[in-house]
Amino acid sequence: MRNISMVAEFILLGIPHTEGLETMLFVLFLSFYIFTLLGNLLILLAIVSSTRLHTPMYFFLCKLSVFDIFFPSVSSPKMLFYLSGNSRTISYAGCVSQLFFYHFLGCTECFLYTVMAYDRFVAICYPLRYTIIMSHRVCAILATGTSLFGCVQATFLTTLTFQLPYCGPNDVDYYFCDIPVMLKLACADTSSLEMVGFISVGLMPLSCFLLILTSYSRIVFSILKIRSAEGRRRAFSTCSAHLTAILLFYMPVVLIYLRPTPSPSLDATVQVLNNLVTPMLNPLIYSLRNKEVKSSLRQVLHQLGFLPEKL
Repeated sequence: MRNISMVAEFILLGIPHTEGLETMLFVLFLSFYIFTLLGNLLILLAIVSSTRLHTPMYFFLCKLSVFDIFFPSVSSPKMLFYLSGNSRTISYAGCVSQLFFYHFLGCTECFLYTVMAYDRFVAICYPLRYTIIMSHRVCAILATGTSLFGCVQATFLTTLTFQLPYCGPNDVDYYFCDIPVMLKLACADTSSLEMVGFISVGLMPLSCFLLILTSYSRIVFSILKIRSAEGRRRAFSTCSAHLTAILLFYMPVVLIYLRPTPSPSLDATVQVLNNLVTPMLNPLIYSLRNKEVKSSLRQVLHQLGFLPEKL
């Protein structure tokens, strides 16, 4: 039997074809990361501090903001660390952790968007029964369920990836540890595992997307039956922010994981958009079209001393 020495650490090579741009990328990504953290923290403060926003829709939005804080934090700190001229080395355990938490947070957000679509479906299609159907108990179960299913999916994908032997080389041609790049480094045949991973990663978001599509098909049908133009406008306005966020979330997933022939440079660009830009835009998407959130944000900013009392 051959004596195979296992890899103890990996070297993150970073975003392909960006040699010499480290300083510019560091400033750019650090700005994105800071704005992401600040924007989502403000949304959290706005929702928590206003009793008017203590409803199921804002409860789920609050959880989305929490995950939008942690999601970019899986890969961004290490990326900023080596872009500033420090070591690109990451331990085996650190690589496992990156992959697990990236897919745990990403899968949970995927399930959360589905739950948020169901919440809008109940609110618009069954307004008189909304508070009964979306009770505190139901909201707690749905919120816990999204995290539980996200954890199960991430555990499966992480186990699938790291049950393989990694005996060298250890150069990860990417800026963080993800399934496609890790499988390339395995010292074993990965064709069957690639197919299982492709089906698993593709089936979960596709199922969620179909459920979201079903919810919004019913929502649109119900909105069209509203007689007043003002009522239709308010209903569409309520759902437009959620639909925009869904498109920003799902398009990168399709481009990265469901294309038959991967392109490292394109994947890295899309992944950066998914990891940093989308979580940064979500607070803007959900606040700009929502008068209640904007009003609560003004109060929070006034209390923090950033705005005068009268705007």
